[in-house]
Amino acid sequence: MSTQATQTDSDTYTVVIGLEVHVQLETDTKIFCGCSTEPADEPNTHTCPVCLGLPGALPVLNEAAVEAAVKVGKALDSNIPEETRFHRKNYYYPDLPKNFQITQYDNPICQGGTLEISHQDERREIGIRRAHLEEDPGSLQHVGGSIDTADYTLVNYNRAGTPLLEIVTEPDFRDPEEVRAFLAKLEEVLEYLGVFDASRDGSLRVDANISLIEGDHNTIESETLEEANRTEVKNISSHKGAEKALSYEVTRQKNALSRGRAIDQETRHWDESKGITVSMRSKEEEKDYRYFEEANLPPLQVSDWKDKLSIPELPDARRERFQEEYDIDAESADKLTTTKQVADFFEATADEFDPGLAATWVADTLLGELHYRDMIITDVDDRFDEFRRLIELVDNEEITEKNAREVVLRTMLDEQKDPDTIVDEEGLGKTDDDAVAAAVTEAVNENPQAVEDYRSGEGDALNYLVGQVMQKTGGSADPQTVNQLLREELAD
Repeated sequence: MSTQATQTDSDTYTVVIGLEVHVQLETDTKIFCGCSTEPADEPNTHTCPVCLGLPGALPVLNEAAVEAAVKVGKALDSNIPEETRFHRKNYYYPDLPKNFQITQYDNPICQGGTLEISHQDERREIGIRRAHLEEDPGSLQHVGGSIDTADYTLVNYNRAGTPLLEIVTEPDFRDPEEVRAFLAKLEEVLEYLGVFDASRDGSLRVDANISLIEGDHNTIESETLEEANRTEVKNISSHKGAEKALSYEVTRQKNALSRGRAIDQETRHWDESKGITVSMRSKEEEKDYRYFEEANLPPLQVSDWKDKLSIPELPDARRERFQEEYDIDAESADKLTTTKQVADFFEATADEFDPGLAATWVADTLLGELHYRDMIITDVDDRFDEFRRLIELVDNEEITEKNAREVVLRTMLDEQKDPDTIVDEEGLGKTDDDAVAAAVTEAVNENPQAVEDYRSGEGDALNYLVGQVMQKTGGSADPQTVNQLLREELAD
């Protein structure tokens, strides 16, 4: 096998990165027991003999976790085998009390696949090597410092046993920006599938393997990669963190190589607070884990699940359809498909109103106001009827678009009021034509200098007069109507 590489900068090294992405699957209970996966305020309360690894406790596989994994495999165009099985990975986890992890080894549930990303205005495919089910360890709380400086460490087993899908990529990344783009795209797909909740703490964690290969390579043979020393960077928990951690590690390794120092094959911890990686231990090899089959879980027949389980329309396909079906531009289509909830809300709105109006209000106005308040669409998904009512008021010309955007919507978000109440309280109903015409006449009579400036060719004078009329009508007049009436009045 060979992988494509491109020159990253003027240095004589090609950066090669592969990822192991650990995705918490959204299920009600853990993968091998009935303990809840819901967050708990008290540590060590969502536990039982199975997830605590007590003697005699036997695992029972969660069917919902298997279904979620198959859906991910379908989205990544992976091969779903006839049969899959579980193994024990023997490794000391301080936060996994039985001192081995139930995982999958040589016959994972998803094999192969691709995910297309867009990077620097180019689209290309990232290879997926495999995706396998396993159980999540618990969580550690380092008190008084970071992993290497803490006074002591507390263990919380509430997370132990949460279903994980580990997605392993091919070493296809050539710079940290590509990694960030991939993680964003992967998270988008997972969210559309309904198998993942990005708001959960630790829901997506990344281990990155990075090597620097001497020279500017167009292709890199697998033998060359095998011979290169590989550094694993752990504890990455965000798209931005992945880019920062790998940028730091590329610089660290290049600096070491330029000084004639060898790069150790090791595992390093990403300290986000300090923005550095810290050596943890020498990197384990596959043989160190002493895999053997999990005797308490029989082989799982999954070949027909791929045909039985359906997946929704994925983001890329939905973007293309939005542009064709609703005649909207690519930028708006991107915004409208950022999450499935946004896309669903837009489609429901476009069924009631002009698609262009719906796209502007959802993609620009609503999402913009939410972003300003550090909110997301799920924070207001119980108020979609109110937002559609606001668009209806604009569409029926009962209020001006300016008032709808700058007064009603902002008050809706800040004070939790419905649009009709705000319109009534603020007196924002559109002024009738006679009142607008009277306000135009008053503005012209009261501002002779502006009238003279307009007739002398100064364009800003008209804007000033429009502002005067809007002030007289309390902002409830339609600006286009005001503009037209002023031009007619001043033409006399």
